[in-house]
Amino acid sequence: MEKLLENSAEIQKYKNMVFEASPVIGTTHQIFCDELYKDGVLSGKMKRIVGIAVAIRTGSLSCLVNQTKNAVELGATKEEIMEAAAVAIAMGGKSTIEYGARVIRVLEELEKW
Repeated sequence: MEKLLENSAEIQKYKNMVFEASPVIGTTHQIFCDELYKDGVLSGKMKRIVGIAVAIRTGSLSCLVNQTKNAVELGATKEEIMEAAAVAIAMGGKSTIEYGARVIRVLEELEKW
């Protein structure tokens, strides 16, 4: 079974190559994300938890891995993360259950399950 964190690192390698080829993309994207995920009305942790639900709903594996990893780093519990996953599954139906299961795999790899 593939390791999702390793897969995400491989994808990030190629994203970095895009950023090197077009620095304006990398720079503006990083500035945007740095500002976006700061605490505001919603905490950075809550924004990452919302990001998990969106990643599940849209089927973006790299976003799912990164949002989950960042949420855990900001102190999100598996219960908070799985509640967000449940909302995404409720909104997306049966086809999103697979991505909800992948959140569990990421949490296992992070030794948080």
